[in-house]
Amino acid sequence: MKYNCTLLSIYLIAICMGSCRESGQEVIISLDLSQGDWIDLSCPFDENTIYWPTDTQGFLMDTVAFGVTEQDYFYSAFSFCSAEHGGTHLDAPIHFSQGKLSVGDLGLDQLISKAVVVDVSANALAQKDYLVSVEDLVQWEAENGEIPSQTILLLRTGYGQFWPDREKYLGTSQLGPEAIPSLHFPGLGPEAASWLTENRNVKAVGLDTPSIDFGQSTAFEAHRILFAENIPAFENLANLDQLPTKGAWVIALPMPIAGGSGAPLRAEAFVPSAKESIKSQNTNFN
Repeated sequence: MKYNCTLLSIYLIAICMGSCRESGQEVIISLDLSQGDWIDLSCPFDENTIYWPTDTQGFLMDTVAFGVTEQDYFYSAFSFCSAEHGGTHLDAPIHFSQGKLSVGDLGLDQLISKAVVVDVSANALAQKDYLVSVEDLVQWEAENGEIPSQTILLLRTGYGQFWPDREKYLGTSQLGPEAIPSLHFPGLGPEAASWLTENRNVKAVGLDTPSIDFGQSTAFEAHRILFAENIPAFENLANLDQLPTKGAWVIALPMPIAGGSGAPLRAEAFVPSAKESIKSQNTNFN
Protein backbone atom coordinates (compact mmCIF):
# COMPACT_ATOMS: atom_id res chain seq x y z
CA MET A 1 0.00 0.00 0.00
CA LYS A 2 1.38 3.43 -0.97
CA TYR A 3 1.08 6.55 1.18
CA ASN A 4 1.63 10.23 0.46
CA CYS A 5 4.36 11.42 2.86
CA THR A 6 2.11 14.28 4.02
CA LEU A 7 -0.87 12.03 4.70
CA LEU A 8 -1.35 10.46 8.08
CA SER A 9 -3.84 7.60 7.99
CA ILE A 10 -4.61 6.71 11.55
CA TYR A 11 -6.38 3.44 12.09
CA LEU A 12 -8.27 3.98 15.30
CA ILE A 13 -9.77 0.70 16.42
CA ALA A 14 -12.04 0.21 19.44
CA ILE A 15 -9.98 1.63 22.33
CA CYS A 16 -8.46 4.42 20.19
CA MET A 17 -11.73 6.16 19.41
CA GLY A 18 -14.22 4.64 21.77
CA SER A 19 -16.72 2.69 19.69
CA CYS A 20 -14.83 2.77 16.40
CA ARG A 21 -15.62 -0.82 15.63
CA GLU A 22 -19.25 -1.31 14.72
CA SER A 23 -20.78 -4.23 12.84
CA GLY A 24 -17.42 -5.63 11.84
CA GLN A 25 -16.11 -2.37 10.41
CA GLU A 26 -13.08 -0.22 11.07
CA VAL A 27 -13.03 3.56 10.97
CA ILE A 28 -10.15 5.05 8.98
CA ILE A 29 -9.36 8.71 9.55
CA SER A 30 -7.12 10.59 7.13
CA LEU A 31 -5.46 13.80 8.23
CA ASP A 32 -3.43 15.87 5.76
CA LEU A 33 -0.44 17.11 7.73
CA SER A 34 0.37 19.71 5.08
CA GLN A 35 -2.84 21.60 5.90
CA GLY A 36 -2.44 22.92 9.43
CA ASP A 37 0.00 23.98 12.11
CA TRP A 38 2.25 22.10 14.54
CA ILE A 39 2.48 23.56 18.04
CA ASP A 40 5.17 22.52 20.49
CA LEU A 41 3.67 21.78 23.91
CA SER A 42 7.04 21.07 25.56
CA CYS A 43 9.44 23.35 27.38
CA PRO A 44 13.16 22.90 26.58
CA PHE A 45 15.38 21.06 29.02
CA ASP A 46 18.22 23.29 30.18
CA GLU A 47 19.57 25.05 33.26
CA ASN A 48 16.26 26.93 33.61
CA THR A 49 14.04 23.85 33.66
CA ILE A 50 11.74 23.78 36.66
CA TYR A 51 11.70 20.66 38.83
CA TRP A 52 9.84 19.82 42.02
CA PRO A 53 11.64 21.73 44.81
CA THR A 54 13.00 18.55 46.39
CA ASP A 55 14.80 17.71 43.14
CA THR A 56 17.54 20.24 43.81
CA GLN A 57 19.91 18.96 41.14
CA GLY A 58 17.75 20.01 38.20
CA PHE A 59 18.80 19.23 34.64
CA LEU A 60 22.49 18.51 34.17
CA MET A 61 24.22 18.36 30.79
CA ASP A 62 27.92 17.54 30.46
CA THR A 63 30.08 17.80 27.38
CA VAL A 64 31.65 14.52 26.29
CA ALA A 65 33.14 15.95 23.11
CA PHE A 66 32.81 19.18 21.16
CA GLY A 67 35.12 20.31 18.39
CA VAL A 68 37.17 19.29 15.39
CA THR A 69 38.75 15.84 15.67
CA GLU A 70 42.26 14.78 14.69
CA GLN A 71 40.70 13.46 11.48
CA ASP A 72 39.51 17.01 10.71
CA TYR A 73 35.75 16.61 11.11
CA PHE A 74 33.46 18.17 13.70
CA TYR A 75 32.02 15.95 16.41
CA SER A 76 29.87 16.69 19.47
CA ALA A 77 28.37 14.44 22.15
CA PHE A 78 26.84 15.13 25.55
CA SER A 79 25.54 13.28 28.59
CA PHE A 80 22.63 14.41 30.71
CA CYS A 81 21.08 13.63 34.07
CA SER A 82 17.47 14.31 35.00
CA ALA A 83 14.85 13.20 37.47
CA GLU A 84 11.75 11.58 35.94
CA HIS A 85 9.45 14.34 37.16
CA GLY A 86 10.73 17.68 35.90
CA GLY A 87 10.17 20.00 32.99
CA THR A 88 7.50 18.88 30.57
CA HIS A 89 6.95 15.29 31.61
CA LEU A 90 4.52 12.41 31.89
CA ASP A 91 3.30 10.96 35.17
CA ALA A 92 2.60 7.26 34.73
CA PRO A 93 -0.21 5.69 36.77
CA ILE A 94 2.29 3.68 38.84
CA HIS A 95 3.55 7.01 40.22
CA PHE A 96 0.68 6.98 42.75
CA SER A 97 -1.09 3.67 42.16
CA GLN A 98 0.61 0.35 42.91
CA GLY A 99 0.32 -2.24 40.16
CA LYS A 100 -0.86 0.21 37.50
CA LEU A 101 0.86 1.10 34.23
CA SER A 102 4.45 2.31 34.14
CA VAL A 103 5.85 4.59 31.45
CA GLY A 104 7.08 1.61 29.47
CA ASP A 105 3.66 -0.07 29.69
CA LEU A 106 1.68 2.79 28.16
CA GLY A 107 0.57 2.13 24.60
CA LEU A 108 0.91 4.70 21.83
CA ASP A 109 -2.86 4.65 21.37
CA GLN A 110 -3.22 6.24 24.82
CA LEU A 111 -0.74 9.00 24.00
CA ILE A 112 -2.01 10.04 20.57
CA SER A 113 -5.54 11.38 20.20
CA LYS A 114 -7.83 14.27 19.56
CA ALA A 115 -7.79 16.82 22.37
CA VAL A 116 -10.11 19.30 24.01
CA VAL A 117 -8.97 22.34 25.96
CA VAL A 118 -10.85 23.54 29.04
CA ASP A 119 -9.76 27.12 29.70
CA VAL A 120 -10.00 28.01 33.39
CA SER A 121 -7.34 30.73 33.24
CA ALA A 122 -9.66 33.58 34.24
CA ASN A 123 -10.40 31.88 37.57
CA ALA A 124 -7.00 30.24 38.05
CA LEU A 125 -5.07 33.50 37.64
CA ALA A 126 -7.46 35.39 39.90
CA GLN A 127 -7.82 32.85 42.73
CA LYS A 128 -4.81 31.47 44.55
CA ASP A 129 -4.61 27.66 44.50
CA TYR A 130 -7.63 27.36 42.21
CA LEU A 131 -9.16 23.90 41.86
CA VAL A 132 -10.68 22.97 38.51
CA SER A 133 -14.20 21.93 39.44
CA VAL A 134 -17.00 19.73 38.16
CA GLU A 135 -18.81 22.98 37.39
CA ASP A 136 -15.94 24.03 35.09
CA LEU A 137 -16.26 20.79 33.13
CA VAL A 138 -20.06 20.88 33.01
CA GLN A 139 -19.99 24.50 31.84
CA TRP A 140 -17.51 23.60 29.10
CA GLU A 141 -19.81 20.82 27.94
CA ALA A 142 -22.82 23.14 27.96
CA GLU A 143 -20.98 25.34 25.47
CA ASN A 144 -19.11 22.71 23.45
CA GLY A 145 -20.88 19.38 23.81
CA GLU A 146 -19.91 16.34 25.82
CA ILE A 147 -16.20 15.58 26.17
CA PRO A 148 -15.77 12.84 23.55
CA SER A 149 -14.74 9.36 24.60
CA GLN A 150 -11.04 8.52 24.23
CA THR A 151 -10.01 12.18 24.21
CA ILE A 152 -6.94 13.81 25.76
CA LEU A 153 -8.21 16.49 28.16
CA LEU A 154 -6.03 19.60 28.50
CA LEU A 155 -6.59 22.14 31.28
CA ARG A 156 -5.35 25.64 30.54
CA THR A 157 -4.75 27.50 33.80
CA GLY A 158 -2.69 30.34 32.32
CA TYR A 159 0.32 29.47 34.47
CA GLY A 160 2.33 28.55 31.40
CA GLN A 161 2.98 32.26 30.88
CA PHE A 162 5.14 32.29 34.04
CA TRP A 163 7.65 29.66 32.86
CA PRO A 164 10.59 29.62 33.75
CA ASP A 165 10.13 32.08 36.64
CA ARG A 166 10.14 29.66 39.59
CA GLU A 167 8.61 32.08 42.08
CA LYS A 168 5.65 32.96 39.86
CA TYR A 169 5.20 29.45 38.50
CA LEU A 170 5.60 27.50 41.75
CA GLY A 171 4.76 30.19 44.27
CA THR A 172 8.28 30.07 45.71
CA SER A 173 11.86 30.20 44.51
CA GLN A 174 13.07 28.06 47.45
CA LEU A 175 14.58 24.62 46.98
CA GLY A 176 14.46 21.62 49.26
CA PRO A 177 11.74 20.18 51.53
CA GLU A 178 11.23 23.54 53.24
CA ALA A 179 9.81 24.91 49.96
CA ILE A 180 6.86 22.51 49.87
CA PRO A 181 4.57 24.48 52.26
CA SER A 182 5.06 27.56 50.07
CA LEU A 183 3.90 25.99 46.80
CA HIS A 184 0.96 27.81 45.23
CA PHE A 185 -0.51 26.96 41.81
CA PRO A 186 -3.83 25.64 40.48
CA GLY A 187 -4.73 22.02 39.84
CA LEU A 188 -7.51 19.56 39.19
CA GLY A 189 -9.93 19.24 42.10
CA PRO A 190 -10.49 15.69 43.42
CA GLU A 191 -14.24 15.96 42.84
CA ALA A 192 -13.61 16.82 39.19
CA ALA A 193 -11.11 13.98 38.89
CA SER A 194 -13.71 11.56 40.26
CA TRP A 195 -16.38 12.97 37.94
CA LEU A 196 -14.11 12.36 34.94
CA THR A 197 -13.35 8.77 35.89
CA GLU A 198 -16.99 8.00 36.65
CA ASN A 199 -18.68 9.84 33.79
CA ARG A 200 -16.20 10.32 30.94
CA ASN A 201 -13.61 8.16 29.24
CA VAL A 202 -10.50 10.28 28.71
CA LYS A 203 -7.12 8.87 27.68
CA ALA A 204 -5.00 11.35 29.62
CA VAL A 205 -5.18 14.71 31.40
CA GLY A 206 -2.60 17.45 30.89
CA LEU A 207 -2.10 20.98 32.16
CA ASP A 208 0.31 23.93 32.30
CA THR A 209 1.34 23.61 35.96
CA PRO A 210 3.93 21.51 37.84
CA SER A 211 1.35 19.02 39.11
CA ILE A 212 -2.11 17.70 38.35
CA ASP A 213 -2.84 18.46 42.03
CA PHE A 214 -2.76 22.05 43.29
CA GLY A 215 0.27 23.45 45.09
CA GLN A 216 -1.04 23.09 48.64
CA SER A 217 -2.08 19.47 48.21
CA THR A 218 -0.65 17.01 50.69
CA ALA A 219 -2.79 13.97 49.78
CA PHE A 220 -2.40 14.24 45.96
CA GLU A 221 -5.96 13.06 45.47
CA ALA A 222 -6.29 13.95 41.79
CA HIS A 223 -3.19 11.89 41.02
CA ARG A 224 -4.52 8.92 42.98
CA ILE A 225 -8.01 9.06 41.48
CA LEU A 226 -6.84 9.30 37.86
CA PHE A 227 -3.99 6.84 38.20
CA ALA A 228 -6.17 4.20 39.83
CA GLU A 229 -7.96 4.12 36.47
CA ASN A 230 -4.68 4.05 34.49
CA ILE A 231 -5.14 7.61 33.25
CA PRO A 232 -1.69 9.28 32.94
CA ALA A 233 -0.99 12.99 33.40
CA PHE A 234 1.05 15.44 31.34
CA GLU A 235 2.56 18.23 33.45
CA ASN A 236 4.34 21.51 32.68
CA LEU A 237 2.82 21.75 29.21
CA ALA A 238 3.54 24.85 27.12
CA ASN A 239 1.57 26.95 24.63
CA LEU A 240 -1.91 25.73 25.52
CA ASP A 241 -3.12 29.24 24.67
CA GLN A 242 -2.35 28.47 21.02
CA LEU A 243 -4.74 25.52 20.84
CA PRO A 244 -8.41 25.69 19.86
CA THR A 245 -11.08 24.50 22.27
CA LYS A 246 -11.66 21.48 20.02
CA GLY A 247 -10.14 20.06 16.87
CA ALA A 248 -6.44 19.65 17.70
CA TRP A 249 -4.60 16.35 17.79
CA VAL A 250 -2.00 15.68 20.47
CA ILE A 251 1.02 13.40 20.20
CA ALA A 252 2.64 13.03 23.63
CA LEU A 253 5.65 10.72 23.52
CA PRO A 254 7.69 10.15 26.71
CA MET A 255 11.12 8.59 26.93
CA PRO A 256 10.09 4.89 27.20
CA ILE A 257 11.66 4.16 30.58
CA ALA A 258 10.90 0.56 31.43
CA GLY A 259 9.16 0.46 34.80
CA GLY A 260 9.40 4.23 35.15
CA SER A 261 6.96 6.30 37.20
CA GLY A 262 7.49 9.27 34.89
CA ALA A 263 9.60 10.49 32.00
CA PRO A 264 10.58 13.61 30.05
CA LEU A 265 7.87 14.27 27.47
CA ARG A 266 7.96 15.66 23.95
CA ALA A 267 4.37 16.74 23.38
CA GLU A 268 3.15 18.23 20.11
CA ALA A 269 -0.22 19.35 18.84
CA PHE A 270 -1.44 19.47 15.25
CA VAL A 271 -4.19 21.97 14.48
CA PRO A 272 -5.80 21.32 11.08
CA SER A 273 -6.47 24.39 8.98
CA ALA A 274 -10.02 25.57 8.45
CA LYS A 275 -9.83 24.23 4.89
CA GLU A 276 -8.75 20.78 5.95
CA SER A 277 -11.58 18.35 6.45
CA ILE A 278 -10.80 15.20 8.32
CA LYS A 279 -12.18 12.45 6.13
CA SER A 280 -13.39 9.19 7.46
CA GLN A 281 -14.63 6.03 5.83
CA ASN A 282 -15.72 2.61 6.93
CA THR A 283 -14.04 -0.53 5.69
CA ASN A 284 -14.80 -4.13 6.48
CA PHE A 285 -12.42 -6.01 8.73
CA ASN A 286 -12.82 -9.13 6.62
